[in-house]
Amino acid sequence: MDIKTLLEKNIDLFTSIGNDPTGGMTRLLYSDSWLEAQNQLKATLEESGMTAQFDEVGNLFGRLEGSLYPDETILSGSHIDTVVNGGNLDGQYGIIAAYLAVHYLKETYGQPLRSLEVISMAEEEGSRFPMAFWGSKNFVNEAKKEDAIEMADFKGIKFVDAMKACGFDFKPETATKRTDIKAFLEIHIEQGNVLENKKLQIGVVNNIAGQRRYTVTLKGEANHAGTTPMGYRKDAVYAFSKICSEAIGKAEEVGDPLVLTFGKVEPKPNTVNVVPGEVLFTIDCRHTDKEELKTFTESLEKRMQEIAEEMGMTIDIDLWMDEAPVPLDKSIVSVIEEAVKSENIDYLIMHSGAGHDSQIIAPHYPTAMIFVPSIKGISHNPAEETKIDDLVAGVKTLAGALYQLAYK
Repeated sequence: MDIKTLLEKNIDLFTSIGNDPTGGMTRLLYSDSWLEAQNQLKATLEESGMTAQFDEVGNLFGRLEGSLYPDETILSGSHIDTVVNGGNLDGQYGIIAAYLAVHYLKETYGQPLRSLEVISMAEEEGSRFPMAFWGSKNFVNEAKKEDAIEMADFKGIKFVDAMKACGFDFKPETATKRTDIKAFLEIHIEQGNVLENKKLQIGVVNNIAGQRRYTVTLKGEANHAGTTPMGYRKDAVYAFSKICSEAIGKAEEVGDPLVLTFGKVEPKPNTVNVVPGEVLFTIDCRHTDKEELKTFTESLEKRMQEIAEEMGMTIDIDLWMDEAPVPLDKSIVSVIEEAVKSENIDYLIMHSGAGHDSQIIAPHYPTAMIFVPSIKGISHNPAEETKIDDLVAGVKTLAGALYQLAYK
């Protein structure tokens, strides 16, 4: 079996589904291209000898039954949806790699002792409807019908209508979580440039960083730019600049793995001849240690309040996301590490700064991740790319880990 040829063929096939005329790929949850991709994958899995079926919400499973322990399942996959104008590897590479790894193992070693499954999760990105991880949250029975029932997309199409038009529906309230899953492995492009800079082919992920996100409104006083002396101003942009500069300086002092981003800034009235009286801005802070993340952000909150008070302003700080770091399973991490060593591939034990389906699944089932490099760290962009040899190394590493878990 020529993994490289099959990998290129399948990437080309699935990239053609949802190819955006403005560039990149757009394959949003419950869209025509999303359904076409899932149905094509179902046919592909069945052609390779797996049984394939959808769950109630549209997660797709391809199964190779175990000979000795059929009720013990080793699962691998990722999400089928994309962002708008995204690249052709985020999500779908993890599904294609899982399919090829299982296909290779079946051809090489025959039927596994434990069942192998490929999962193509319905949604992860949150690009069409105001939610994320719909696929994985349904898989582990964390999704809530009441959160989705009234949702609509940017065109006003109701979530329920889009879902039912594709032939799917909410899971029944009586549904129970699966008890047969013994391990979940997700392979993904890094979406950063650590592996590329270190000239390594594989990242073995042992932790997914926690996130705290804020929306902050800083209010001073709008006034005439020509007639208001500097000493009488309550310039909200000036106050924001102090907060931003000081906070980023402290984040740089703390260093990796802490990261801090002021991603959105909206001054008001945003006019050339008016002293800005208000600034709305966002903060995204991430760390692999829960207490370190909490300590840094609480210190930042306190300092923002102090700066606002010193400058005669008011500040509203809304902490709207508080996700704890997710450690991945040490035993599965070790299995992946042994697999990459057996292929003589250079690797790095690392954490993920981005969120993934694995963070939803890990609290329920033993979970770990594999990264392959991203060229220039680019992702969520038509320029997203990984060298084919690195993609092949990822498939081989995944196959080696699945072999240890399902055939031994």
